[in-house]
Parts: sequence; C-alpha cells; structure tokens
Amino acid sequence: MISLRKVWVVAERDMRMFLQYKFLLIMRGIWFIAQIALFGLVVNRMVSQNVQQTVGGDYFNFYAAGIIITMLYSTAVFIGYDIYEEADHGVIEYLLSVPVSRKELVIGRSIGGGLRSFMYVSPMMLFILYLIGISNPVQLLVAFASLFLFTFGTAGFSITLAVSIKSSDRFDISLGIIDALIVRLSTTLYPIAYMPSFYADIARFNPLTFAADLFRWGAGIESAFLTSPAIAVLGIVSFFSLFTFLGIFLHERRIEGGGWQ
Repeated sequence: MISLRKVWVVAERDMRMFLQYKFLLIMRGIWFIAQIALFGLVVNRMVSQNVQQTVGGDYFNFYAAGIIITMLYSTAVFIGYDIYEEADHGVIEYLLSVPVSRKELVIGRSIGGGLRSFMYVSPMMLFILYLIGISNPVQLLVAFASLFLFTFGTAGFSITLAVSIKSSDRFDISLGIIDALIVRLSTTLYPIAYMPSFYADIARFNPLTFAADLFRWGAGIESAFLTSPAIAVLGIVSFFSLFTFLGIFLHERRIEGGGWQ
C-alpha cells in the first residue's frame, strides 16, 4: 500500500534540493528572456502572413507557448542529475535504508521533479498568458492539469534513463542527444504544417507536441493544425503512465546493483 504522506515527503525533499541550483535557475531565466524578447520578436516579423494565419494569427504567441513547454521539459529532466549527485555522495544508500518503499520513492521523485519544474516556470507561464490573453478559463484548467502530468512523466523519464545507464557521462551525452531530437521534432518551435512529411509524422507522436498544442488550445490559440485536445490529453496520460511504471520497475531492479560512475 502506497503512503501518500511518504510520497509527499520525498517530493518535498526534491523541491527543496532544486533551490541549490541557483546558477542553473538564473541561466534558464536568461535563456527564456532571450528567446522571447529577441528570437521570438525577430522571427515573428520575418514569417509571412500565410504562416501567421496557419498558427492562429500570430507566430509570436505560437512560439512563446512552445518555449514554455521546452522550459517545463528541460527543468523536469534535471531530476536525473540529482540521482547521480546522490550516487557520488552516497545518498542513494541512505535513501534505500529509510522506511520508504521503492514505489513511493520513484513516485515521490517524479512528483517532486514535476512540481519544482512547474513552480519555477509558473511566473514565465503567467507572463506569456498575459501577452496572449485567456479566452476560455475552463480550457486553460484542463491544459494545466495535463501539463502537471506531463512534467511528472518527464521526471519519470529522466529517472528511468538515469537508473538504466548508471553512468553520469553517458547519461549527459544521451540526454543531450534526446533533448536535441525531442525538442526539434515537435511543434514547440515550428508548426507541423511546414515540416517535411517524415519529421511531421514523428512530431505527431511527440509528448512535447501534445503538451505544446494543448497549452496553445488552453490559451485560446486556434489553428486547424493543432493536435486535438482529446488526443493530446490521451498522449500525455500515456506518457506519464509509461515512464512512471518504467521508473518504478527499473528502480527496484537496478538501483541497488552498484556500478555507478
């Protein structure tokens, strides 16, 4: 039986730990400002009127909503680096000795990794929503609830990758490659209507595409090329369920196996 109190204790610990990465938080904030204030505005003036209409009338709004999702993703995956930090300092052994089951530990860490990402990005998200405007609060609440699951699933994905590789160098390289592909093969930055057909086919099943299009829908951006909200919610729930299960499964079998590098 999973104890919600123990799950929350684990999640709360990871949220407190996130505050120690002050340099990371500052650099992420600077990156966000640069993307919105420089790149977003410049590209918005460069794209044609046809493109503007394709993405709902304003490419800047489309792009800004996608940047929020990349921020959520990039901060949620950082939980994997925490695991290696703990392995280096022997904290993993301590966590295995406390009266918390492996399931509670993984679920708590996924929730903690997701919540701290959401809390950090929330001010930026509110700023973007202020710029875009809110036309339907109910749609926005549905999108927010789904984005919570998206961040939990992303944290679960990072945990799964970390305990599978068990090498900080290989994890760093693998995550860098995955980041480069998963962000660019999604609709976070580019509308699917202007992607090559092969890229578009991959982007349609990308969890970042589900999250970005759902956030745009919640913010009231209307475009015929956005993923259906029902499909996007189903995709995010599937993503969350898959990596929460894999995280628990692999954590129970590999975390005590040694060999951390």
